[in-house]
Amino acid sequence: MGGLSIWHWLIVGAVALLLFGGKGKISDLMGDVAKGIKSFKKGLSEDEEKAEAQRPAGGPVGAIDHQSVADSAKVSETRKVG
Repeated sequence: MGGLSIWHWLIVGAVALLLFGGKGKISDLMGDVAKGIKSFKKGLSEDEEKAEAQRPAGGPVGAIDHQSVADSAKVSETRKVG
């Protein structure tokens, strides 16, 4: 009880062999992770470029003129007078 059996040591040894066995396995693994992150960021930036290209020119997306119909009539009347 409390001690590690032979099976525990075999599992620890197998994990250590997988991680540290061979030449540069960890560095190869980290290189693959870095390539994956770079391609993910590249994909995100391409999606943003496509979204910007599809936006209509002339203002921010979803811009609403907050001037009511009654206000626009008043403005046009004052322009006629002045």
